[in-house]
Amino acid sequence: MNISWWCTALSEPWSWTFRAYPGVWLVVAALAGGYAVAVRSNRDVEGLSLRETGFFIAGLLVFWVASDWPLGTLGAGYLASAHMVQYVLYVLVAAPLLWLGTPEWLARRVLASTGVYRAGRSLRRFPLLMGAIFNVTLILSHTPIAVDTLRPTQFGSFAMDALWLLSGLALWAPIVGSITEFTQRSYPARMLYLFFTTGVVTILPASFLTFASLPLYRTYELAPRVFGLTAINDQQIAGLIMKLSAVPIIWPVLAGMMYRWATSERASA
Repeated sequence: MNISWWCTALSEPWSWTFRAYPGVWLVVAALAGGYAVAVRSNRDVEGLSLRETGFFIAGLLVFWVASDWPLGTLGAGYLASAHMVQYVLYVLVAAPLLWLGTPEWLARRVLASTGVYRAGRSLRRFPLLMGAIFNVTLILSHTPIAVDTLRPTQFGSFAMDALWLLSGLALWAPIVGSITEFTQRSYPARMLYLFFTTGVVTILPASFLTFASLPLYRTYELAPRVFGLTAINDQQIAGLIMKLSAVPIIWPVLAGMMYRWATSERASA
């Protein structure tokens, strides 16, 4: 059995035979181990609720499912639609869960060690920057040159997956981030930010994928066929996933924030 470090594009026909990706396991283990060590070393100083732990574990599991076999293998080199499912899981599911599971003291420590915290505090329009980072990453990472250059190599495929997760963390920082000075204060501001960030720019690449008459990605066009999908049909499904994924994920979040806003307004009145 061939063992690769990370999921990458393969030229062989698709098979349901299990493939091992030790790199995925190491990353997941490193994140889980680092979280456990940090929490244990600060157990007597800072409390950690079971709810936070549950969110972090759930986010880590979603990251694992999106990265490992079979979805990771399909997305890296067989199906553009699986590639898009990976993207949605990283940025719209795993990222907010990881934020919700990270206590404030741990988030501050991690960001301070990278210099992000100091840079963020100096920005008056932090949410706008986070939204821009998310949308620029969305567009650039789905260009044909990016996909066809990065997906065929293990390091390139890993870089793309990591970039997606980081862009997802940037997207959700003003909404559910642990650091209070980086989050939007009012519910209307949060709702507008989330709606425009995830629902406007996304239409552009989604439309290209859905309505293109020819396959845009050489990686998926030349890949062995899976599930009987042609390259153009697979690409159209990917475009629809990108365009419609916000409906079952983002809209319930917006509805929840609207409900909380109305409740807080009634209480203050």
